[in-house]
Amino acid sequence: MARALSNLLLKGITGSPAGGSNRMASASFIQRGMRYSTTVPNDPDMHDDFKPMDKFQDSATSLKDVVEQDVKENPVMIYMKGVPEFPQCGFSSLAVRVLKHYNVPLNARNILENAELKSAVKAFSHWPTFPQIFIKGEFIGGSDIVMNMHQSGELKEKLKDIAANQEKSA
Repeated sequence: MARALSNLLLKGITGSPAGGSNRMASASFIQRGMRYSTTVPNDPDMHDDFKPMDKFQDSATSLKDVVEQDVKENPVMIYMKGVPEFPQCGFSSLAVRVLKHYNVPLNARNILENAELKSAVKAFSHWPTFPQIFIKGEFIGGSDIVMNMHQSGELKEKLKDIAANQEKSA
């Protein structure tokens, strides 16, 4: 009996639910002009009305459609490991630092939170690595390409109208 109780307590401490679901709920939010997606564990004590919801999970929208919509609607879109405020790899961090240098609205999705999203982005761009940067609907590449474009001045040219629109609206 003591062993069963000990195992039950250990499962609760380590995060394995005793009888609940281990599903993760994802959501997206906008902070300081940047759109993020995030994943929050379901809390069995939380009422359904207050649980985060994935607006795509219950709709007919596929992840391919989500990626297409992201790229189409956001002048600068980055699929990265982590979020711009807290990148989870050096390449993603470098890409964010370079893009922030131009003071453009940066929209991001964390591909570490959803393996299916990661696969959908790879299929959409036909590119195997991350981060993946899209500017005005065009796939640019990763951090190395963005850095080369920054050093050559090409990135400044590509982003100048986006930065000008950002200044007008500010």
